[in-house]
Amino acid sequence: MIEVSYVESDPIWRFMRLSDFQRAVIRDAIRRYFGDDAKVYLFGSRVDDTLRGGDIDLYVECPTDTGDLLDRSLGANAAIQKQLGEQKIDIVVWVPGRKLLPIHEAARAQGVAI
Repeated sequence: MIEVSYVESDPIWRFMRLSDFQRAVIRDAIRRYFGDDAKVYLFGSRVDDTLRGGDIDLYVECPTDTGDLLDRSLGANAAIQKQLGEQKIDIVVWVPGRKLLPIHEAARAQGVAI
């Protein structure tokens, strides 16, 4: 069972163009492939309610580096697409101890926790 935990009155939900089901699918896939302690954020055009369409840009903070981040990203992407249908999904992963790149900094600044 997919558990959805949020409060609709919370203003942060007004700035995310994902349905409850989409958020739950994404959270479930990220937990399955990156672990329960991984944090996932939506960033990019989907956090702007004035825009339409756009791909799903996800920023994941993974607490441990097991060296297989590409495989995990591909697995999570496939799991999400299996449930949501084929669409453009970008997953950017950062692990503590690794250099923060500009994409990580932008995602952190703009990201909304899912």
